[in-house]
Amino acid sequence: MTFTTVLFYILSAVLVIAAFRVITARSPVTAVLHLILAFANAAMLWMLLGAEFLALLLVLVYVGAVMVLFLFVVMMLDIRIDALRGGLKTYLPLGLIIGVVLVLEMSFVLASTWYGAGPQAVTAGDYNNSRALGEAMYTQYVYAVEVGAALLLVGMVAAISLTLRRRRDAKYNDPAAAVRVRAKDRFRLVSMPAQSDRAQGRAAPPADGAQGEKQ
Repeated sequence: MTFTTVLFYILSAVLVIAAFRVITARSPVTAVLHLILAFANAAMLWMLLGAEFLALLLVLVYVGAVMVLFLFVVMMLDIRIDALRGGLKTYLPLGLIIGVVLVLEMSFVLASTWYGAGPQAVTAGDYNNSRALGEAMYTQYVYAVEVGAALLLVGMVAAISLTLRRRRDAKYNDPAAAVRVRAKDRFRLVSMPAQSDRAQGRAAPPADGAQGEKQ
């Protein structure tokens, strides 16, 4: 048993334990932290398999952005755990059935690939994993990539439209009206005759300090 095999089993065990804690933790913050740990271990497993680009993408996108965002949202929201777990007994049988079906399907797929897999493909020394992935995505699976991009765009637009609320107490600027404005609509020059207190025979009122000295 080599060091790579031992490391694979250790990372796999930590990944399974972290994934189990995600669905069994009482605190949402604890569940999100265990999900971050699961993603990190999955990235390490991909690194062992030679998929360096996917491993870095998992760490940067999911761990560095999505999961940290989830963590901050969960910490800022006042989530009532009792209300969330109120319907657990109602949906528990259906959830267990779906979980068993998923486990059986994954077991069949993994068993078929395990027994039918041959030796590892020989790659050249200058093999680039990122380039091979890009060529496969934009040549063989280009339509699937375009469909996925369109679905993500539609989902983003739908999320923005559903959460958009127009505030009534805010003032909005109209750029078109600001461009069409003219100077005479903004200010007006008024000609007023200059007046002088000395010319009218009145002396200027003394300052407050001077009044205090006279008193």
